[in-house]
Amino acid sequence: MKLLLLPGDGIGPEVLAEVRRVIDGLNAHHGLGLNVENGDIGGASLDRHGTPLAPHVLEMAKASDAVLMGAVGGPKWQGVSYELRPEQGLLNLRKGLGLYANLRPALCFPALADASTLKRDVIDGLDILFVRELIGGVYFGEPRGIETLPDGTKRGFNTQSYTTPEIERVARMAFDLARQREGRVCSVEKANVMESGLLWRETVTALHAREYGDVALSHMYADNCAMQLVRDPRQFDVILTDNLFGDILSDAAAMLTGSLGMLPSAALGEPGLPGLYEPIHGSAPDIAGKGIANPCAAILSLAMALRYQLGRPDLADLTEKAVSDVLDAGYRTGDLLGGEDTRLVGTEGMGRAITERISA
Repeated sequence: MKLLLLPGDGIGPEVLAEVRRVIDGLNAHHGLGLNVENGDIGGASLDRHGTPLAPHVLEMAKASDAVLMGAVGGPKWQGVSYELRPEQGLLNLRKGLGLYANLRPALCFPALADASTLKRDVIDGLDILFVRELIGGVYFGEPRGIETLPDGTKRGFNTQSYTTPEIERVARMAFDLARQREGRVCSVEKANVMESGLLWRETVTALHAREYGDVALSHMYADNCAMQLVRDPRQFDVILTDNLFGDILSDAAAMLTGSLGMLPSAALGEPGLPGLYEPIHGSAPDIAGKGIANPCAAILSLAMALRYQLGRPDLADLTEKAVSDVLDAGYRTGDLLGGEDTRLVGTEGMGRAITERISA
């Protein structure tokens, strides 16, 4: 099997170095047999190749079984044109691989229940899976732009649009995943004020009636969902939503778990095509190079790749248990609140501790 690593910018190279350490442990002690290649994306690619995603790297991605990315972006590239922004490399990669469904788990590890800004009794045992549509909606809709009006003022505009097939394919994935969990899907939109939201609700409802009567389906407006995530997050099992609302709501849910540094993600497309796995914490340029970034989200992203694409759910379980065991043993990076009997470690220290448990 072949995995393409795209370290990218900021703390991306640091956390993926620990992913590579874990892979070496899995290869050496558990017969994983995973071959690793490296490529550039984002600002690193812009500096080296003049583009945030070079064509040869996209071809490397297509030839891989899975792709694991670090992070993109940073103040160094703030002044470049829109089409050359580091983030455009990520969007182009998603589009080039046809990755239409973003899976973002919001899982609260027992050892970190007190690290959340919410009370323990609200988030203890939290386990939500967001299924976010990834290559449609307002981020990709046309027309878009900034124009100057006759009176000299400017107008910025973006288009939110979805077709029935775009909604059905991501909804089908949400329903299928719910069947492997508690069997509940909450579909989130703004059908009360947006035509695209109304079509979303109608399409999801019709698909449910035709094919997924065994899954419980509910609907919720996006603003209410934001409130419910803070009030009673454990009411949710699978949350299905569009690109924009999924981006916002899953980041809000991330903080319920204690830190963005703990949450992985997967972007999946059609069966047989490689998926993209990445931590959701971003490039964090303020701490880049200091060796203090939390590598857990990147390592858990590898676990998602093992589970969904590389055919080793047993090693996914092993990796997730190693992370949990290290947290139970009191290891903490600086983004996680301390407490009694905790041990503050850096990026490498956390990666080594996890790999030692995997290799034992």
